[in-house]
Amino acid sequence: MAAQCVTKVELTIACTNLLDKDVGSKSDPLCVLLQNTSGQQWYEVDRTERVKNSLNPKFAKKFLIDYYFELVQKLKFGIYDIDNKTFDLNDDDFLGELECTLGQIVSSRTLTKPLVLKNGRPAGRGSITITAEEVKDNRVVVLEVEARKLDNKDFFGKSDPYLEFHKQTGDGNWVMVHRTEVIKNNLNPVWRPFKISLNSLCYSDMDKSIKVVECYDYDSDGSHDLIGSFQTTMSKLKEASRSSPVEFECINEKKRQKKKNYKNSGIVSVKHCEIIVECTFLDYIMGGCQLNFTVGIDFTGSNGPPNSPDSLHYLSPNGVNEYLTAIWSVGMVIQDYDTDKMFPAFGFGAQIPPSFQVSHEFPLNFNPSNPFCNGIQGIVDAYRACLPQVKLYGPTNFSPIINHVARFAAAATQQQTASQYFILLIITDGVITDLDQTRTAIVNASKLPMSIIIVGVGGADFDAMEFLDGDNGVLRSSSGEPAVRDIVQFVPFRKFQN
Repeated sequence: MAAQCVTKVELTIACTNLLDKDVGSKSDPLCVLLQNTSGQQWYEVDRTERVKNSLNPKFAKKFLIDYYFELVQKLKFGIYDIDNKTFDLNDDDFLGELECTLGQIVSSRTLTKPLVLKNGRPAGRGSITITAEEVKDNRVVVLEVEARKLDNKDFFGKSDPYLEFHKQTGDGNWVMVHRTEVIKNNLNPVWRPFKISLNSLCYSDMDKSIKVVECYDYDSDGSHDLIGSFQTTMSKLKEASRSSPVEFECINEKKRQKKKNYKNSGIVSVKHCEIIVECTFLDYIMGGCQLNFTVGIDFTGSNGPPNSPDSLHYLSPNGVNEYLTAIWSVGMVIQDYDTDKMFPAFGFGAQIPPSFQVSHEFPLNFNPSNPFCNGIQGIVDAYRACLPQVKLYGPTNFSPIINHVARFAAAATQQQTASQYFILLIITDGVITDLDQTRTAIVNASKLPMSIIIVGVGGADFDAMEFLDGDNGVLRSSSGEPAVRDIVQFVPFRKFQN
């Protein structure tokens, strides 16, 4: 989940059974969309057209809004009866409103809710239906390309060819969109298969020119020699198959002008071209995929005694600390994508009652058969109740709780559809003692529908957490096995707490 999840979402609005504020006719409703910035500050994003004389309007105009998975985006839909030509809505009759988050809308795909008045009472029998649709072209082109009999540009040895693909902008300029790898010392190169979005390659226009160009001979000093080029379209490339490749003559114009019997500078052969659809994050969410949120909290002695103001577990006079703030910050985003809002919450590294043996995976509510908490507030309440009952101890082992969630993620892979994704939030002061076991647990989990968010609280050295994040290279297990994908995101809390 390390990449930012942002896309555009189109919202379609319809209402039923609106209040009738007009005498002798029906209301003339309009919908206005407001977005919350902070506190009670709202700004208008857009408004629909006015639908005349209707209590069950279906608005033609759509709302287009940027969707950020990692943010709680509060929206307000206000319905007004428009009886004048002024832009100000204060002089129009208010028919009701709905306040919700964009996350609630996209996770439901179609959200129907009753409208309420400013005082919170029902606006008659009026309701609003909001339908979300992602605005995208998520088609991707998969290409396999090779060449033969390329011109030799090197005196000592053979050419080192690579390809560049360019698309033409609206003003006629060519922009490079892909470059293959360099194949050394080879006049008959076979490049690795590659993917590029259809929009990047040709603006999703099958007949737009693509300059597959410039088959170059690579030189380390940057003075790459042009072997040749050609132009084509996606429609032509699509004809390629392994049994019947599409071939192009690679032409060097300067060479053609100089040599009378010039034929070409080699043949470029497209042996496979396929357009596939790559599912986006929203495809899964809007297709019904549930995010299962689990919390793991560090109760080791390095946090300091909870009754000491210097402890990371110390509850301030208003009842909060960095652990609780991190739970709220991440949990408020995730909860919109989980229908039952029941979240398992665990602690690790403490001595727990009644025997006060050290546990690296204990439910905050001390109920192993039902570790679930009701909503984010339930996690907070369980943490506050648990804190005075345990003794902070050690060591700091992450692998047990990672393996715990991974078992559920592995079970989900047996289902027919991609309906479950698991997110583990580990909140820690950063001092880890089972690094090798944790590396192995993460590498194993990277094959599963699972991500791990590690929030580091306090001011300790978080080098081990940065290492687990894998942003500086592929994380490997202690035996050298690489992670299939990067599933860990580390966040130093104090850097982002505001």
